[in-house]
Amino acid sequence: MPEYSVNEILHCVQNDTPKITYSTPLPKKGIAHSAAIDKNTADKTFHAIYIEDAVIFLKKIPDNSIQLILIDPPYNLDIAVWDTFSDYLDWAKQWLNQIERILSDTGSCVIFGGFQFQDMKNGDLLEILHYLRHNTGLMLINLIVWYYKNGMSAYRYFANRHEEAIWLAKTKKYYFNLDDVRIPFDEQTKAMYKKDKRLRPESIEKGKNPTNVWEIGRLNGNSAERVGHPTQKPLEIIRRFVKALSYPNSLVLDFFAGSGTTGRVCIEENRNSIMIDNDIKLIEYFNKHRADIQPDMFRNDYEIKEYPDLNDFFEIVTNHQN
Repeated sequence: MPEYSVNEILHCVQNDTPKITYSTPLPKKGIAHSAAIDKNTADKTFHAIYIEDAVIFLKKIPDNSIQLILIDPPYNLDIAVWDTFSDYLDWAKQWLNQIERILSDTGSCVIFGGFQFQDMKNGDLLEILHYLRHNTGLMLINLIVWYYKNGMSAYRYFANRHEEAIWLAKTKKYYFNLDDVRIPFDEQTKAMYKKDKRLRPESIEKGKNPTNVWEIGRLNGNSAERVGHPTQKPLEIIRRFVKALSYPNSLVLDFFAGSGTTGRVCIEENRNSIMIDNDIKLIEYFNKHRADIQPDMFRNDYEIKEYPDLNDFFEIVTNHQN
């Protein structure tokens, strides 16, 4: 049996969605929505790596220059030196205050985190959201629930099987490409829906909206994706954000780059990237990722730049975007 009712499918896929899709109702009569992105493609992408403190580095980034910020910040759980802060929120404010300034008008920011706190020391998305709501103009578009079946056991509370990520946008013109992240229907379901004359076959072929609950497995200890970082996120979850919230040849920033997963996905999806981390192991992890990238005739050539002059890097990226 299909997972969705016919009425739900009618609501989700009755109308075609443009290839470059938008944040608000679909354009009509061929008139592009105000959030449309009209950019030239390029045959090469560029990826900068900096080993530096994120708070210091962010102040150097030009205004309105980043399409997507994608970060998995430390949670202050004392699992390593980079995950230990005496006052988490006071530290977090310093980089939260820069996000709105550096995002483009079509840009978005995704912050991974959690809602489990036991004292004021731990990092928590509730505090981050409260601060952003009352001190910035950023809008909360979605709370994404990352659900997984494998996890740690628990005896003093119900065992966790999900994490959260918040998707924020700078303006109502934020870019959103649903078509590139739709989940295909299986053949049996497609055949059933195509019998309903109210549904367009081409819309059914596109698949369904993945919703804001994503079932994606965590990386176990022997996963082929593992590069050595203790809090590495799966490629699939990073890829979905990159494909939905940025467009080819745009610029993605990860200032808690950790394992370098964001940089790898940007290479594979023809985006430019800037990776920042205060741990020099980022370079080692990222090189392991690069070694695992499979050949693809549709992938652009790419260039890695370690510690480039920031103004020069932005000039290179801009010249290739125009």
